[in-house]
Amino acid sequence: MLCLFVATAGAQVSDRKPKADDPAEHAYPALGSSTPRKVNVEWNRFYDHAGLGSILARIHKEFPKLTKLYSLGKSIEGRDLWCLEVTSEKGEAKRKPGMYIDGNIHGNEVQGGEAVAYTAWYLCHQYGRIDKVNELLDRAVFYLIPTINPDGRDHWFHDAQSAHSSRTGVKPVDNDRDGLADEDDVDDLDGDGSITTMRIKDPNGRWKPHPQFPEFLMVEAAADQPGEYTLLGSEGLDNDGDGEVNEDARGGYDMNRNWAWDWQPTYVQFGAHDYPFSLPETRALSEFIDARRNIAAFQTYHNAGGMILRAPGREGGVMHGSDERVHQLIAQRGEKMLPFYRSMVVWKDLYTVWGGEFDWSYGALGIVSLSNELWSMRNLDRGAGSPSSEDSAAFLKYVLLSDGVVKWHSYTHPTFGPIEIGGTKKHWSRVPPSFLLEEECHRNMAFTLYHADQMPLLRISEVVMEKIDDGLFKVLVTVENSRLIPTHTEQDVAHHINAPDLVTLKGDKVKVISAGRMTDRYFKKVEAVERRPERVEVSNVSGMGTARVQFVVSGSGRFTVTVDSAKGGLLEASQTLP
Repeated sequence: MLCLFVATAGAQVSDRKPKADDPAEHAYPALGSSTPRKVNVEWNRFYDHAGLGSILARIHKEFPKLTKLYSLGKSIEGRDLWCLEVTSEKGEAKRKPGMYIDGNIHGNEVQGGEAVAYTAWYLCHQYGRIDKVNELLDRAVFYLIPTINPDGRDHWFHDAQSAHSSRTGVKPVDNDRDGLADEDDVDDLDGDGSITTMRIKDPNGRWKPHPQFPEFLMVEAAADQPGEYTLLGSEGLDNDGDGEVNEDARGGYDMNRNWAWDWQPTYVQFGAHDYPFSLPETRALSEFIDARRNIAAFQTYHNAGGMILRAPGREGGVMHGSDERVHQLIAQRGEKMLPFYRSMVVWKDLYTVWGGEFDWSYGALGIVSLSNELWSMRNLDRGAGSPSSEDSAAFLKYVLLSDGVVKWHSYTHPTFGPIEIGGTKKHWSRVPPSFLLEEECHRNMAFTLYHADQMPLLRISEVVMEKIDDGLFKVLVTVENSRLIPTHTEQDVAHHINAPDLVTLKGDKVKVISAGRMTDRYFKKVEAVERRPERVEVSNVSGMGTARVQFVVSGSGRFTVTVDSAKGGLLEASQTLP
């Protein structure tokens, strides 16, 4: 039944207005939010380098017992590469398994910065409230670097750009080899702060306005139909008089091609720059990571496309079978957590990359490494199908109410004459709109927490003593790893990248006579060490697996078993010989 309530003549209508007091007094947390918020941040917007730095500084100020804030080095233009280290006071940070997360290696791929900063903000606010966060910060340390290309980031925000420009850093490069560097960048011809597209009326052109969205979208004419326009590319001028437009933009290298693994020179891999780590940003980061052998998990954020990428970057590149399985399992969990994201191998499912960052972290350091391409355009229709240009245009027009659109308008170009300029602004296509940004940050943060949770979690599960003779005993030590990531990947073991795990036994009145790694628990096979039997090297404690060490000892009294693992931590257990 439909009921209508109609105000009759003479009915009194109240003119009372809501009180203009602090809305926070009337706000209540939803699931996934923190209460109370010591650091208020709007996660539905983007921040430049100074803005991200301010967020990190505020988090550090409010959570001094959980955080350390420091710079890893300087960019080309002198901006700090800020790192917020997050862990609890329980245990020594450098002896905990480390999770490394960075973003924004490409200047225009900005939302990685917000995702990393959100991770720091969430961890600090939820410590003491959510059991899983407590467990992670008590046993692990997070190294969070929101932007590793702050120059490119700031120029993308503060200068006129397109969605695809400012990917590089800002060190001048002579891209067109005319003896000049960066002399022919794009130009904001109409002064609206966006670099959009130039078109010119042309009866022989192959483009025409879209029938539904003619104010900003072009489509290619059918093969047997005439067009109306020729597209002239991005807004720009022939600044150096060489007959070309926009051929030598700022920078011109790719910081994600400058790492010392499978690096190739520029004629093979565009953007590689002079030699591996020839840029101050990549050198500073590599030195930081290389010095922290506790880092067991590595995550870097890019955009866009909704992908969870893993190495290798080239066909025939390095990825051992057992390591591939670990990467694959973690990524498959991510597919469940990140709508429309796909688990992919870089060279096979995307394109070939030489000298990539997470190829280096896995290949050179043996770290389980993943890269997320943030934001999927399938969010536009929530997975109804692969979004077309029409879907994208409809979203712009009807959901964003044409915010992000530059309608076609006239301009007189010094070379081309009367043209039109229009299209979409730089924020469209590669980054999510504001109301979807916080969701993107939270879901990716949650995925990296799952990745971090799979770092080695060791415990000494058994110390079993067996009497051989008077004053002579066998001591069997079992070390258990209850997570997917091993203490050493197969790549690590194959190339002796990190020191092996050590299992030692010491006691004031206890002497170790012989010892070795038990290779078969049922037939009691032991691979004996040749010297220093009190310490046994263990090449790896596998994911969800165990390692067993047998000591033959004499004496009496108390002894201590110590497990020392760079990526698994430092553990002790004590027993007493009868």
